[in-house]
Amino acid sequence: MAKERKGLVVVNTGNGKGKTTAALGVLFRAWGRGMRVRVFQFLKHTGSRFGESRAAEKLEIPWSALGDGFTWLSKDMDRTRALAREQWDHCREAILADEHDVIVLDEFTYPLHYGWIPVEEVLETLRAKPHMLHVIITGRNAPEALVEFADLVTEMREVKHPFQKGIKAQPGLEY
Repeated sequence: MAKERKGLVVVNTGNGKGKTTAALGVLFRAWGRGMRVRVFQFLKHTGSRFGESRAAEKLEIPWSALGDGFTWLSKDMDRTRALAREQWDHCREAILADEHDVIVLDEFTYPLHYGWIPVEEVLETLRAKPHMLHVIITGRNAPEALVEFADLVTEMREVKHPFQKGIKAQPGLEY
């Protein structure tokens, strides 16, 4: 019978929808229990105001988006990489500061997958995290070393998507 409690490293990956939604569900559950929570978003435009960031603002949940949008549309990949690196530096500082109970690193697998941030550097930080800190990482193409290291990994698999029928993304449901 399991008796130990410890902060978990959780990875939500795969091609299906719901990775961020699942992470934020945990975040809001933790917030509701009085836990100290924080979100860092990668790639999404700095200052973007999606539904989830608006809700976090109303709840006074610290939220930081740093990026210049979809990487495949970037006109300056050096800047895109630099923004991801800068956001990781903020994340590493927050992880090691022991001031939070749950930290979400949204879309973080992309800078890892692209090689902008060394996976071993991230694993080193996660090994040094406070014992009870939960870190939730989302995004497609999670590196195998991260999957192996994590305590919980969920792969979202797309079965059916409204885009296949020509239906656009819906406010409040997808952003």
